[in-house]
Formats: sequence, structure tokens, C-alpha cells
Amino acid sequence: MTSSQKARSSPSRRTVVAAAGVAGLTATLAACGSDDSGGDTGSSGSTGKGGSSDRSAKKGPLASTSDIPEGGGKIFADEQVVVTQPTKGDFKAFSTSCTHRGCAVSSVSDGTINCPCHGSKFSIEDGSVKHAPATQPLPGREIKVSGGSISLA
Repeated sequence: MTSSQKARSSPSRRTVVAAAGVAGLTATLAACGSDDSGGDTGSSGSTGKGGSSDRSAKKGPLASTSDIPEGGGKIFADEQVVVTQPTKGDFKAFSTSCTHRGCAVSSVSDGTINCPCHGSKFSIEDGSVKHAPATQPLPGREIKVSGGSISLA
């Protein structure tokens, strides 16, 4: 076999380098997949009682009303809900998914629900945008307050 025949039967250097680049890009994109559960810095209010599927199926209590600070709130990452208490006895609930790029909100402080990705802030009273880049409010979530318990509706 001549050297020109060998060159034709094996892939060119350009083909090998391009294939390696595509493989690397594919691995990188897979690692940055759609499981955007990040951003929670330990402020999750999950009680650890069987996870979200058990709680959702049973519609059991999410939290006690005393777990939600007045003028603040608590994030329940497993249930993808943030519950707030803007004023004493007035409980609200919102999605944890930021309307800017879908990152999970990570904290509640100073009257706002805060997204760590790009700095969006939302009102604990009605989910409205208090600081851009988000332009749409957080979607509300249905909750039921009964006695001292808060449940997803």
C-alpha cells in the first residue's frame, strides 16, 4: 500500500480534531443540562419527610405558620415553592423559578425573593419585579393555611 493510499484510508488530522471538539462540546452541554436546581444555599425548608412526591401525593403540611418569618419567607426547593408572610398572618406562595432565565431563587431578605443568577428581586407581597433583569412577576402558587399548618393546594 502506498503512502497516498494510507492517507486516504485513515481519517485526516482535521477530522480527528473536529470529532474530539464535538465530543467535548457534547459532554459540556450534558453537564450543563436542564436540571437547574442550583442556587439553593441551604435555605430550603424541606422537612425531609419523604420528599416532594410523598408530600404532593398526600397534600400533607408543607410547613407550620411559625416556620415562615413575618416580613420574610422560606424556600422549599423540593416543592419548587417559596412561601412568604409579608404581614402577620398573611401568607403568600410563589414559584421558585425566576422569570428571567429560570434559575431557582435562593434567598428571601429585606422584603424580596432573590435570584442568584443575574440579581433579579421579587416582592414578597405579590411576586412583582423589584429589581431587573426579570420583567415578569413570579407566578403565584396555591397554598392552604389551616390552623397552624401551610399545605400546597
